[in-house]
Amino acid sequence: MSAKSDYKLDAVIQLPVNSLRDFSRHPYKVLDDEAMHDMAESIKQYGVLSPAIARPLLDGAYELVSGHRRKRACELAELETMPVIVRELDDDAAAILVVDSNLQREGLLPSERAFAYKLKLEAMQHQGQRKDLTSVQVEPKLRARDVIAQEAGESSGVQIQRYIRLTELIPPLLDMVDERKIAFNPAYELSFLKQGEQQLLLDAMDSEQATPSLSQAQRLKQFSQRGELTVEVMRVIMSEEKKETERVTLKGDTLRKYFPASYTPKRMEETIIKLLEQWQKQQKRRREAER
Repeated sequence: MSAKSDYKLDAVIQLPVNSLRDFSRHPYKVLDDEAMHDMAESIKQYGVLSPAIARPLLDGAYELVSGHRRKRACELAELETMPVIVRELDDDAAAILVVDSNLQREGLLPSERAFAYKLKLEAMQHQGQRKDLTSVQVEPKLRARDVIAQEAGESSGVQIQRYIRLTELIPPLLDMVDERKIAFNPAYELSFLKQGEQQLLLDAMDSEQATPSLSQAQRLKQFSQRGELTVEVMRVIMSEEKKETERVTLKGDTLRKYFPASYTPKRMEETIIKLLEQWQKQQKRRREAER
């Protein structure tokens, strides 16, 4: 339901930036990074070339459905207004449009996909999988998660569910997934741990200076399901040496730029080991100092 206003539906109008509220469950991160500042500079020179989409609210304000990054860029560019298309949308239609407006953007983080897929799945299930509010017509027999997979270019609806599981991770672990410190498959397994266990795992990871491999994450999950996952178990698992296939391999060309031309591969290896041993001692002293 919306407030009465003089706007014309689906027409482009200029609205005050401070009258535009972010969508309450917006799944995408709006970061003040280099790309955002580049967008702000572009807007200063050329204005907003593509209007945002918003829906009217009862109190006279507007809720953004598409254009959250453009709005932030306008704020950085110190613009007072921006072009917006006002459209009457119910909650489910708005949620689907929020997701679809950014789903094809390059460089989406795993956490963004996770919350976006969750938001769209809940909206589609609530509206009974109506297709008039989505961009792609599909067979009605398809499940909602399969529809999302088709539209998002994912392999299957199962993969959609696996992404959605990531929303069960506590924020620090989910951040590590976004930062590629924890791979997707181990992260999926860790999402089955209770939140308290996840917090304890963070401490164990810091203590052992390691992140779980897939096999380690699977065993952590098994211990959790049996009610046997303790801090001691976590540390034992995290201190295990990973299999050869899970080790990091650095190419000679990558390393060569850090060494004199006269260094042989053997001497490079010996130097790296010495530096790592020094680093390990420093980490051990730091942990002992914190106890």
